[in-house]
Amino acid sequence: MTETAVCGSSDSSPEEEKLKIRDISMDAEAHTKEGDTFYLITQRWWQDWLEYVNQNHANITNGGASSERSDSVSLSNLKRPPAIDNYDLINEATPEDSAVGMELRDTLVEGTDYILLPQDVWNQLYAWYGGGPTLARKVINSGISQTELAVEVYPLRLQLHLMPKGDNSIIRISKKETIGELHRRACEIFYLTSEQVWIWDYYGHRKHALMNNDMDKTLDDANIQMDQDILVEVVDSSNCGSISVQENGSADKEAYVLVEPSKSNFSIAGGLSASKGMSRNCNAESSQFQNITSPGKESDNTYGVSGVTTRGSSGGLTGLVNLGNTCFMNSAIQCLVHTPEFARYFREDYHKEINWQNPLGMVGELAMAFGDLLRKLWAPGRTPVAPRPFKTKLARFAPQFSGYNQHDSQELLAFLLDGLHEDLNRVKHKPYIKSRDADGRPDEEVADEYWANHIARNDSIIVDVCQGQYKSTLVCPVCNKISVTFDPFMYLSLPLQSTSTRTMTVTVFTCDGSALPSVCTVTVPKQGRCRDLIQAISNSCFSNSCCLKHNEKILLAEIRDHLIHRFLEDPLISLSSIKDDDHLAAYKIPKFVKNAKFLQLIHRQKEQETNKEYGTPLVWPVSCDEAITRGDIQSMVQTVLSPMLRTENMGHPDISDTNTSAPLLDSSQTKSSSEGCRDSNKADSVHRDGGKSKSATVPKLQLQLVDENNACIDLSVGEDKPVKLSSSSMSVFIYWSEQVLEKYDMHYLENLPEVFKYGPVTKKARTEPLSLYTCLEAFLREEPLVPEDMWYCPQCKEQRQASKKLDLWRLPEVLVIHLKRFSYSRSMKHKLETFVNFPIHDFDLTNYVAHKKNPRHQFYELYALINHYGGMGSGHYTAHIKLLDENRWYNFDDNHISPINEEEVKSAAAYVLFYRRMRTDDASVGNGARSSAGHNISSQK
Repeated sequence: MTETAVCGSSDSSPEEEKLKIRDISMDAEAHTKEGDTFYLITQRWWQDWLEYVNQNHANITNGGASSERSDSVSLSNLKRPPAIDNYDLINEATPEDSAVGMELRDTLVEGTDYILLPQDVWNQLYAWYGGGPTLARKVINSGISQTELAVEVYPLRLQLHLMPKGDNSIIRISKKETIGELHRRACEIFYLTSEQVWIWDYYGHRKHALMNNDMDKTLDDANIQMDQDILVEVVDSSNCGSISVQENGSADKEAYVLVEPSKSNFSIAGGLSASKGMSRNCNAESSQFQNITSPGKESDNTYGVSGVTTRGSSGGLTGLVNLGNTCFMNSAIQCLVHTPEFARYFREDYHKEINWQNPLGMVGELAMAFGDLLRKLWAPGRTPVAPRPFKTKLARFAPQFSGYNQHDSQELLAFLLDGLHEDLNRVKHKPYIKSRDADGRPDEEVADEYWANHIARNDSIIVDVCQGQYKSTLVCPVCNKISVTFDPFMYLSLPLQSTSTRTMTVTVFTCDGSALPSVCTVTVPKQGRCRDLIQAISNSCFSNSCCLKHNEKILLAEIRDHLIHRFLEDPLISLSSIKDDDHLAAYKIPKFVKNAKFLQLIHRQKEQETNKEYGTPLVWPVSCDEAITRGDIQSMVQTVLSPMLRTENMGHPDISDTNTSAPLLDSSQTKSSSEGCRDSNKADSVHRDGGKSKSATVPKLQLQLVDENNACIDLSVGEDKPVKLSSSSMSVFIYWSEQVLEKYDMHYLENLPEVFKYGPVTKKARTEPLSLYTCLEAFLREEPLVPEDMWYCPQCKEQRQASKKLDLWRLPEVLVIHLKRFSYSRSMKHKLETFVNFPIHDFDLTNYVAHKKNPRHQFYELYALINHYGGMGSGHYTAHIKLLDENRWYNFDDNHISPINEEEVKSAAAYVLFYRRMRTDDASVGNGARSSAGHNISSQK
């Protein structure tokens, strides 16, 4: 179970804390073994702690002052971190009574969202700081040799289906637990005896393998995957029959006859052989027991004519072990392995095409290493494969990828495609061919000549599948000489619009009751600070009706679980500490309040028998130098809430008719930064006009003040009694009854939009900041050459800064598109986080192909992509791949494979896209001209 403790204490100095944690970590690392416990801790808190304990070192490095905080905060004054707060790692949607307990968010990335701490390190930090919740995970053996240690951050989440009753339950269980343990827990959950229960691999809601026969096998060895369905079937022990539910809902007993292998080569009515040797991963020789359906029962066979199937027998769902920062390699390999043309080619006898003498190749060793790895990944079974032999070959021929540092997956992909091409080049002796300029000849003639010359020297499966041709036009700016060439390409590298800025959505609240809450979307520097966000909000408010008065300022706060998680008062707080899924509120407060403290107005609503936080808290600044009574606080609260007060003649405000601030709905409905805050002046005037008439009917609110000693003061009585203000902020709880809620329009406070949310992609251009088509158009746009890449004009006989225009001419069967997310400066490397809306189906390139005499429609479909998450130093690569036989998408995260919905494929992490040509009725020859050996690779639909 999780736990949360109050903040602990430590008498140690920051340096002493650092040394103690370092010593504990080194000792734990040296003795880590299977079964040890590690703990997740949020990266945000860990980074704060590192800055705290390293402040003395930073002071020495920076000459006693921090460049980050030099203008206001000295590093020597860094505050001790608060209690550990792991709640940003938790899925808030998890029901409190869930059988699986507190669930982690599904998309967490180690090094970006969390880090893993050994148990002794966690215990020490927990003793010092307290907090929580505690998120413990076990160390397991992984890899093909089962000798590599890994922390199982995400144990298997399995869906249990009880038949015939129809109950369902979700459990979490380690993949290293046995089928017997799964069987025991299923019986425990549904209150059954072990003799009553059969458990089935129920992938895709079809029976695949009876798991009772292999109770000692681990779930990992049985190839059970994340979010898989498991059928828990209650068996009638009197006649060993099973009760199954038919499509019409009626129950039908169906006897299963268990036949010994020596007596029969089949089983009856979809039953399985009792042989222990039979498993879902059996080979052709051992799978002698075919499932035959009794003719009399054919109409009742819910699972089809073939009875029990062996899912996954065709392979393709085998993961790759991370050997140490090799996720960049694993993701690229999986995309190539799942390219159907390559899968077919390397599973056949490709050795006859290896070019052993090519001086540009790797003597066939790279091709053979890749072919062996591909065959292992497509073999039946899904035990993860450790790609050590392949990495050894890779390091030998490409030293830049040696060692265990993180590398660019696209750079590796480019090397692999080029290296495999040279190893498999069918041309043993390359002829020398001199290319001629176009000189006014028709483009079709010149293009075919260039392509024929290319094929005469380069002819391989890689050329057949991945290579296309583009037209390059250079124009001399002096003599207007036009040079046209047609060059091959293996992939397209498309530029992205620079994202040095970031869009952030904030909800603005007034403290004087002068306006309704309004959503404000602004653009700020991506590496900016809170002062930049405050300035952007102020500018936006000045240009809109919800204007910021000369005597007002903005107070930012992060809202979490209907409470103020923190005030962002320090103008130097980095905006990178604010995540896209955070919720921000901006309170317009008076500038000049001496010795100001903040009253936090927190809403509570009764649910069942308890009061729970509700809505968005509000803020009211008060001066500690002035006396304040309970009645004053009552008036303050009424003033702040007055814009939401309904009047008898108004009813519910009609947002569309009055053009008032819109309800705080999904952030995808917010306007762009150019539109700023939403107009709320008409609503304000309506409220102000009706203020006097409705003042007599203002409902009495139940208020409770919590002072610094956690004492509760009822503010509804003794209005003249003074209130002693504490030195810190104080909380006032507003208890909402159903009767009082009816008098206020509280939807303005109910749902804060996220800082940034992509939301579902629609066809409206304004919700698609950048499309793949836009990137392609930027790639094909005419532009001058950079000064470092001047062109030698054959007519001027001088180097010229010519203009260059690219056009697509011949497209390949498989089109690889690289999104240029990484930009380089003299001393730094940046990642662009731009969300690119790329089509999954019907990627239409017809109008982008300059070869207009080819009537072929150019439609492509996405089947794989490489993702990159996180920053440059601690990023992580995964792959999304569609198994075409199943028509289903999977996430390949090293050795962890899980099914995903098609809607999850698109994200801002997309880095390299793999498209396959879609066959159409008017399809013509491959990519225009066959290679010299006559090889023409076709793709399946």
